[in-house]
Amino acid sequence: MSKRALFLDRDGVINVDYGYVHRIEAFVWIEGIFELTRQACRLGYAVVVVTNQAGIGRGFYSEAQFHQLTDWMRQQFAEAEAPIDRVLFSPFHPTEGVGPYRREDPSRKPGPGMILQAARELNLDLAASLLIGDRSTDIQAGIAAGVGTSLLFAPKGVKEPLDPPCPVIASLRDALPYLTPPAC
Repeated sequence: MSKRALFLDRDGVINVDYGYVHRIEAFVWIEGIFELTRQACRLGYAVVVVTNQAGIGRGFYSEAQFHQLTDWMRQQFAEAEAPIDRVLFSPFHPTEGVGPYRREDPSRKPGPGMILQAARELNLDLAASLLIGDRSTDIQAGIAAGVGTSLLFAPKGVKEPLDPPCPVIASLRDALPYLTPPAC
């Protein structure tokens, strides 16, 4: 039987996006993230992080540094009784990447590659799933993958028309009503 998922972007949804966050001491949690993921877990959602990490491709930090931070982040979620089922990342950038990281890749949002990979690996029902991102590229990836509901997290409001249009939330707590009990 397929499972629903809560897909989360990392920088700007899980943590404050200061630009290329790759050290624990620079990681600041977004208010409400643990409450949201705990509720998702209680309702039977898989929690999946899908994050572009062009800082790796640009040479700002290494994959090893990313994995070290990710391991710490996953431990914090586990201790908060909100375990993350999978973290997928795309280190590529089509114009600013260095060496093998300089390329178009379907894993890089707005491409749906990471979401589709998670769906295959975790047997997910994408139409019954929820995605929360802070950029239009996150929303575009969710729609391209067939995610049922995509929410734009914009705590400071939306400054330009959304393409494509989608529901906007100002707080992660605003996403809680979108998490529904499993169908009978």
